[in-house]
Amino acid sequence: MFDGIIIKSFMKKYLSEFIGTFILVFAGTGVVIVDQQTAGAVTLTGIAACWGMVIVATVYAFGDISGNHINPAVTIAMAVDKRFEWKEVPPYIIAQLLGAFGASLLLHFLFPDNTTLGITQPGGSVMQSFIMEVVMTFILLLVILRVSTGSKEKGITAGIVIGSTVAFLVLFGGPVSGTSLNPTRSIAPAIISGNFNALWIYITAPVIGAVGAVFVHRGLHTKE
Repeated sequence: MFDGIIIKSFMKKYLSEFIGTFILVFAGTGVVIVDQQTAGAVTLTGIAACWGMVIVATVYAFGDISGNHINPAVTIAMAVDKRFEWKEVPPYIIAQLLGAFGASLLLHFLFPDNTTLGITQPGGSVMQSFIMEVVMTFILLLVILRVSTGSKEKGITAGIVIGSTVAFLVLFGGPVSGTSLNPTRSIAPAIISGNFNALWIYITAPVIGAVGAVFVHRGLHTKE
């Protein structure tokens, strides 16, 4: 009986990551597709707002179940910071990838004429986008780590802070690199659409930035 309870608890976490990532990619890349289909009616500001709001929504919906990682870079960073067990990293990432692929497949069905499905790709040079993705993910993870530590831990405001951070990163980084911050967000639409241009950037850079944020956070954090 006890083992059954543990298994159900784990399954709820994985299902939460699957659903949360599905919502993130469906809404986040979906708004990019809609902007393309409507000749820019949504605008960059609207896209940024959508990404920020969907983060807020998923944090409040799934944060108490799985932590609402919905991002392999976040999962890896939490494991490096010893807030998360390494044995849980593979199933979390698998759940995130499945959720992202499910969202991209549905968007492909809904918008069959769209050839990119909201992929992320460099707006300038490859190195420019790589550095931007590293720095922007570093900023995001540093915020996540800081608002979930010590006296700053406020469940009712953390989602708003994290969502706002994603929104402003999309606003200024979107035209340069597409502001991925999340490998699954880039992998799924790239594979479903067959567009692999500079995909390696969006797999490696977020992880590098996220892990870097862990060590800076440790240097800043003093236990009370």
